Amino acid sequence: MKMAGFGYRRAASLASLADALDLAIQAYGNVDCLAASAAKSACVKALGKHRNLPVEMVDESALSSVTTLTQSQASLREKGIGSVAEATALAAAGRGAQLLGPRVISADRMATCAVAEGNAI
Repeated sequence: MKMAGFGYRRAASLASLADALDLAIQAYGNVDCLAASAAKSACVKALGKHRNLPVEMVDESALSSVTTLTQSQASLREKGIGSVAEATALAAAGRGAQLLGPRVISADRMATCAVAEGNAI
């Protein structure tokens, strides 16, 4: 199953997330599910409804132990995680999941999206 995980700023719009998802799909192919930390789920749930994709919630405490490809200074400073999008995608995709590549960034730089493939159902 391919999971698209998101990280985004408070001011990000649905269009920001949609742009990041479109870029991720261009880079890594179609996804089966969207994922977000439970604390930042509203915008991702709206995108899932709009795109007719299920949304998986990930407990934010599970993200800190995930190793990411990207080491964003802003993300490290704010969340202690190299990439929220990558960590979310990996956590949602399940044990043994792998990123298909580094996160992508929306044109307005308000949202990121990463895709991981794993055995989560």
